[in-house]
Amino acid sequence: MTPVTIGEIIAHVLEGTALVEGGVDGVVYESGSEAGIAGADAASAAVTGVAVVFLATQALLEQAAALGVNLVISHEGLFYCHREDGAAWLPDDPVVRRKRELLRRTGITVVRCHDRPHRCQPDTITAGLVEALGWAPQVVTHEPAAAVVAIEPMTLAQVACHVKAKLGIPYVRIAGNPEQVCRRIGIAAGYRGGAGVAVPLIQAHGLDLVIAGEGPEWETPEYVRDAARQGRPLAYLALGHAESEEPGMRALAAQLRERFPGVPVHVLREEPLFSVL
Repeated sequence: MTPVTIGEIIAHVLEGTALVEGGVDGVVYESGSEAGIAGADAASAAVTGVAVVFLATQALLEQAAALGVNLVISHEGLFYCHREDGAAWLPDDPVVRRKRELLRRTGITVVRCHDRPHRCQPDTITAGLVEALGWAPQVVTHEPAAAVVAIEPMTLAQVACHVKAKLGIPYVRIAGNPEQVCRRIGIAAGYRGGAGVAVPLIQAHGLDLVIAGEGPEWETPEYVRDAARQGRPLAYLALGHAESEEPGMRALAAQLRERFPGVPVHVLREEPLFSVL
């Protein structure tokens, strides 16, 4: 059997995503490239294993190397900003240098797969989150930046317990009355919890609750606070960015296993970023 190459996996992952102007998808670190950008001939190398992650942290790269992986598919970027080409501080930063040294030493290629899943209809990252929450049959509509589900009545506190159990996470944050009954819920993965997404969604679909990865705290949560003061029950639940998008990356890993059955595909997950004291 002809070995599957890194290039074949990358082509499949990014298929149909013309790397449009302003996009961030593509190879962000290629084995053998001193600068950590595309240019070496890593694409023709045989894949020894794939690790699918929300974000390629130092710990997960070390874990991938220990598993014999030479291709990491990461939803977010390697170096702490959405568009790394605009971060002037990156080349001289000691943390960045250590991380690049790890990649050089291990021969791992990193490809970012961010725009493609978010441009699908429905958004595959959001769809993965809805599926993980067990609410796929209750979807009312998939919009470009969110999904709306209609569930059997649950209090906000019950929704929080349900979400934690389904996603295997230790905590969530809520704004609103824990005893408020929720029936119609907007679900917005990643950094889509701001008012620009959430408020029009609330208005259009008569929502009781918005569940989001994250967003500015002074936008939607404060809208929820004022709505409650005015007598309108409304709630907001923040999962965390990684917690909201990891399920969609697990779905991508399942697709890779089906398409390339002979390739070891691992889903690697970090510990929660924050601790609650």
